[in-house]
Amino acid sequence: MSKHNGGGEAIYGLGFIGAVIYFIQHAPTFWMGVLGFFKALIWPVLVVYKLLEFLKF
Repeated sequence: MSKHNGGGEAIYGLGFIGAVIYFIQHAPTFWMGVLGFFKALIWPVLVVYKLLEFLKF
């Protein structure tokens, strides 16, 4: 049996919910809200990309 701690999923889940709320609240149209939902799904990818770009990796 393997031991699995679920802390990472909880943080990602809270971040996802927060990102969905943020993007939908700031969407001027319905379709921008839909786009915001998809942006919320990939926000960790964008954060890591920008961090690595900033650090020149």
